[in-house]
Amino acid sequence: MEDGRIKSAIGIGTLLEDGIGDTIRVSLTEDPEFEIPVCRDLVKRYSEKTSAPTTEENSFQHSGYDPFIYKRRESIEVGNIGGKHVPVVIADLSKLEKITPAHLQSVGYSYDAVTDKWKISDAAADYIFTGHQIIDFSLPGTLRVILFPAAWEQAIQTELPDISKFFPIYEDSGFAKATKVHTSLNFVMVDAENAGDDNPWIGRIANRRDVVLCLSSKRSNAMQTVRHAFTQWIKKDFQNPVILITDSGWTTPDEHLIHFATETGALLLDGLGDGICLGYTGNAVMENHRVQGRTYLPVNDIYQFTNNTAFSILQATRTRISKTEYISCPSCGRTLFDLQETTAKIRSVTHHLKGVKIAIMGCIVNGPGEMADADFGYVGSGPGKITLYKGKEVVKRNVNSETAVDELIGLLKENGAWVERE
Repeated sequence: MEDGRIKSAIGIGTLLEDGIGDTIRVSLTEDPEFEIPVCRDLVKRYSEKTSAPTTEENSFQHSGYDPFIYKRRESIEVGNIGGKHVPVVIADLSKLEKITPAHLQSVGYSYDAVTDKWKISDAAADYIFTGHQIIDFSLPGTLRVILFPAAWEQAIQTELPDISKFFPIYEDSGFAKATKVHTSLNFVMVDAENAGDDNPWIGRIANRRDVVLCLSSKRSNAMQTVRHAFTQWIKKDFQNPVILITDSGWTTPDEHLIHFATETGALLLDGLGDGICLGYTGNAVMENHRVQGRTYLPVNDIYQFTNNTAFSILQATRTRISKTEYISCPSCGRTLFDLQETTAKIRSVTHHLKGVKIAIMGCIVNGPGEMADADFGYVGSGPGKITLYKGKEVVKRNVNSETAVDELIGLLKENGAWVERE
């Protein structure tokens, strides 16, 4: 599952980004041979690194940022971004020749022509970037559009029904020089390498209550460069919300997942970032990744893949919860049931329980410790026997494995954690 790869990349990749560690091990609830390719994809990111973090980029002294203590960076509220809002997701649809309502299904919005209504999923993008393209159909209630300035100025001169949902995005110098900007929300792109005092435009943008900054870097050590920009802004008490822009130039789904999760996840774990936008550079392509005849993460829709990846990164960093959280272990000699089959079965009946954390552990030896922060636990306690937990407390012992999933559902219902699927 992609969630395991994303969690591994965030946990291990964050350390590797800072040069910590020389041996890695990835654990997935899958056949063990599928763990090795993920390790290789993680490691090869560093085989061609040409630039390393400088002393300055690793120095947090006097910045107010402490890498050992989680604290979300304070930011002003601009629209629904920053402040106490959860991080937003921006989907880049600018490469589509003509955006239609059908395309929005890939980013969490399904249109029903019969009822003329939109169905919005828990993993629905908050904004779409359309570049030069002006959307000419009615949008779902919560969706907003980001365009280049010329397209935005053209759009606001029309009589489109959703014109209030259109917002411009500028280069930093372009915004500083613009004669016409949005009254409440403007996106401004900044290269992290040019985010300090040598950028003459930053001072004119900082702390404006109508500006959200979009921060990115093309350097090979992009994460450290972006983090360094944050430390400079924290020192100067710049409190504009910041969108993390991360592009991938890799090829396979696993490679993209690991790249996005490592670079973006590392910053979110540090409390940095009020939103994310994932994309692809140059001629980066998406290919199905096959290992021993099995397709890894088949990709039929790159936009759906990218949107799901963004929400999974936010879920894994616990910065925005949009689905059920599963904590499961890899198979080993102590596992007392078919872990993959059971995990799949539990997922199939509980995946709609947004925010509920369910642990699925193969044995009683390590299970209770590894599932310490789960809301509910399903733990093998003997051949054909399951112990069910609520938090750290045992609720039912020696439940027959044939009925254990139904017993788990009953436990969820008893504790008010169950809702019926629509």
